[in-house]
Amino acid sequence: MKKSLEKLLNKPLPVDPYLPHKVVITDVEELAPDHKKFSFTFLNEELNAKWHHLPGQFVMLTVPKAGEIPISICSSPTRRGTVELTVRKVGRKTEVLHRMKPGDLAAIRGPYGNGFPVEIMEGHNLLIIAGGLGIAPLRSLIWFALDRRHRFKEIYILYGTRNYQMVLYKEELKRLRERSDVKCLFVLDRCETAEDREWADVEGVLTALIPQVELDPADTYVAVCGPPVAYRFIGKELLKNGYPESQIFVSLERKMECGIGKCGHCQIGYKFACVDGPIFPLWDTKNLPEMI
Repeated sequence: MKKSLEKLLNKPLPVDPYLPHKVVITDVEELAPDHKKFSFTFLNEELNAKWHHLPGQFVMLTVPKAGEIPISICSSPTRRGTVELTVRKVGRKTEVLHRMKPGDLAAIRGPYGNGFPVEIMEGHNLLIIAGGLGIAPLRSLIWFALDRRHRFKEIYILYGTRNYQMVLYKEELKRLRERSDVKCLFVLDRCETAEDREWADVEGVLTALIPQVELDPADTYVAVCGPPVAYRFIGKELLKNGYPESQIFVSLERKMECGIGKCGHCQIGYKFACVDGPIFPLWDTKNLPEMI
C-alpha cells in the first residue's frame, strides 16, 4: 500500500501515511484574535530528528476528543525538531485545540501534498504574495529561502490583511522589514488607527502592491496563498505586469481534507487537492474554474 501511494504522490513517504504519531505541545502563541501558533514535538525522538517536509505541505492533526483536521505547516524544513501550525478558531475541533496548552498531547500524520517547487525556484528571484491567513503556509517558504539566502536572488514579500490587529507574526515581520536582503510591502484594507497607518505601505487591496515590485518578471517565481477568490485578480495583475504564467504557483490549502485523496472531498475536476496539490500552477486555476 505504501509503495502504491509513493507512486501516486510521486515522492517517498517518510512514515506510514495512515499512522498518526503522538506529539506534545511545546509552545502556544496568540497571533491575532482567534489565531494561534502551536509548536509540536514528536514523542518518538528518532522520528522527531528525521521527520521532514517541503514548504507548502500540510499534516493531519488529531485533536483529542474532537477529531482530525488538515493544517498547513508554517515552520521551515530548515529548522527540524519542531512542527509549527497556525490555526484559526472556526469550529468545534479548532475551539478544542485553542483551549490546549503546552504539555498537552495530540497526534500528527503526514506530511502530505506536493509543496512549492523550491528546487526550480532556487537561482531566481522570489515573489511571495500572502493574504490574511495565507501567510501561514508561506511562512515555511519565507524562512526556507532566508535560511538559504545565497540560493536565491531578490526576495519580495507582499502581505495584506483587513487591519493591523489581524496581522499574523507581527514582530517577526517587523524584523524582516528591517533586513537588507528581503523587501517587504504591506497593505491594509483600511487604515483607521495610528497603528494601521504606521504598518501599511498602501491602503487598499493586495494587488495594489504588485506594480511596486522591482523585479525582472522573466527571472522571478511567484508563490501565492490567500482566499482562493482573490487568485483571479492577483493572477490577472501578475500577468499584466509580465510575470510568466508558468512561474506562478498558488496554494489551495483550504480545500485539503483527508490527506491522501481517499475521501474525495478535495476533488477539483480531475485533480485532488490533497494529492496533486495543495500547490498548483496558476494555469490550473484558469482551466479548472471550480478551483476558485
